[in-house]
Amino acid sequence: MAGYSSEQIADHYRGLILAGRVGAGDRLPTVRQIARDLDVALGTAAKAYKSLEGEGFIVSRGAAGTRVAERPSVLPGPLIVQLREAVIAAQACGTSRSHAIHAFQSMWDETAGSTAAQQQSAPG
Repeated sequence: MAGYSSEQIADHYRGLILAGRVGAGDRLPTVRQIARDLDVALGTAAKAYKSLEGEGFIVSRGAAGTRVAERPSVLPGPLIVQLREAVIAAQACGTSRSHAIHAFQSMWDETAGSTAAQQQSAPG
């Protein structure tokens, strides 16, 4: 991961947390360990953790280390399973990551628009 930005590092750990691959209270590598493992500057790794801490994903506890915040994954388990299956299917078809993400975003926006219209037209 040499040359990765703090945003990319934060995105990686955010993804692990959201997908439930690391859970509440799990200890994360130290900033120094991340910098060493990813061959990035110490400040880059620290900036990634600071961003995640500001978003409430992680907490720093001094000698106890940096841990995932005490809250469950934002995504429910069944949704994580379905998303993982969709990723596997997309990869099996040779779909690129960026195309799959754009398709997901487009479907999300389309569905969000129809859901909002349904809510507005519902009798109150």
